[in-house]
Amino acid sequence: MSLRLCFGSIALAIALGAFGAHGLASVVSPARLETWETANQYHVWTSLILLSVSLVRDQWHFLITAGGVIFAGSLYLLVLSGHAWLGAITPIGGIFLISGLIVAAIGCGRNNTPPSP
Repeated sequence: MSLRLCFGSIALAIALGAFGAHGLASVVSPARLETWETANQYHVWTSLILLSVSLVRDQWHFLITAGGVIFAGSLYLLVLSGHAWLGAITPIGGIFLISGLIVAAIGCGRNNTPPSP
């Protein structure tokens, strides 16, 4: 996982958070704005997780990356498009994200050392 990609994802999350706060507030319903904020929070957390994972040179980042993209991405698209069915995709991202974190935890072993790549 590239540090450049991680920092880029964090920058994008901040920009999308600002867009939600300043650009969407007068355009979408309060419920949709809350959905955007949820997507943004998970986007930030996933970016920070990927940053920490990239520092230990992991092999499980795919699940975490896919989970974050699917989870936050489906909610961002739901708000922008108004297609409520996209909310049905969101839990798939959550499962990937949680699975990646569990695999990372198992991979670190009993002595809290990351597995070698």
